[in-house]
Amino acid sequence: MAFKLEIFPISYCAKYNPATGNWDEAWIEKDRIPFGELERMNEAKKAEILAKRNDLGLPSVSYTSQYGMGCFEGLKAFPKKDGKTSIFRPDRNAARFFSSMEGLKMPPYPEALFVKAVAEFVRKNAALGYVPAYESAWEEDNFAGASAVYLRPFSNSEGAIGVGISTAPSVLITGTIVSSYFKGGSTKAVTTKRVRAAPNGTGSLKCASNYVISALAKREAEDAGYMEVIYLDSEHHRFVDEGSSCNIFFRLKNGTLVTPALGTILPGITRASVIQLAKDEGVAVEERPIAIDEVLSDGAECFVTGTAAGVTSVESVTHEGKEAVFNKRKPGELGERLQERLKGIQYGTKPDTYHWNFAV
Repeated sequence: MAFKLEIFPISYCAKYNPATGNWDEAWIEKDRIPFGELERMNEAKKAEILAKRNDLGLPSVSYTSQYGMGCFEGLKAFPKKDGKTSIFRPDRNAARFFSSMEGLKMPPYPEALFVKAVAEFVRKNAALGYVPAYESAWEEDNFAGASAVYLRPFSNSEGAIGVGISTAPSVLITGTIVSSYFKGGSTKAVTTKRVRAAPNGTGSLKCASNYVISALAKREAEDAGYMEVIYLDSEHHRFVDEGSSCNIFFRLKNGTLVTPALGTILPGITRASVIQLAKDEGVAVEERPIAIDEVLSDGAECFVTGTAAGVTSVESVTHEGKEAVFNKRKPGELGERLQERLKGIQYGTKPDTYHWNFAV
């Protein structure tokens, strides 16, 4: 399973001071127990320590806790083959986080401060052994089961009640070790009648409230035997938007790779990276509306992309009882190549020609 609530011992907090216009930074050090020592503890003692780490002293009643008025990011730090550690494209996460906070009308967290803080977070926790060591065995399945550090920067409002806008938010950074995101077995997807985002809404922001619908639709899809759920546009319920927590791509029978255009969907960092890598291979890439009927009639391959998902193949898409099967339910050739290249760059087995990796 990708996410486990095994928070690292050292977290970060920056609070915005409306009086000065500054962000006051601090480190929250719960303990200095090395990772190896934690793993050797009995479960009761380990649970006690992890519970203390998860208490970051946030106000229990706030615009964030009551109304979902907050945003977050997800990015990874990767152990590399040369023994070093790097964060993948933190500048892009910093820009998106700034945009999300600005979109929620709260003071935005500076991009340079974001990159500096996530790097220092990794360094401090790496000193206690919380960055997994690179394993050559990961290369055998193109890093599908490889481990990495998942970083979770997020905003939280000051204590408040009543619908309002945060004027003195905090930004916190914590993290955990993750592996593969999707469970094994079925890689089928199904459309949902639920709507995740609409024009003039918050779909393009990575804000907390967006993920309520995602969680509900994802559970419904899993209960029906599917791996993933696909949202259609809110106005016509005809054009593909994205998956529950990831962007989506379709390779058509003519070889063109199509992904929904930005607007109401999340501007994924992995999405942008995959578009660039596909173009490097000479693949024609189109960012445009794609109708679900076009997917069913002309789709040859499908995959989803995201920080957690990487590049994950989808074997079929079902819409209103009609199923389109791709590549005889086997992972598509293009998606596998892009996954191999992307993960190779992240873990240091492929050249990083775009300088996407930020050395820690």
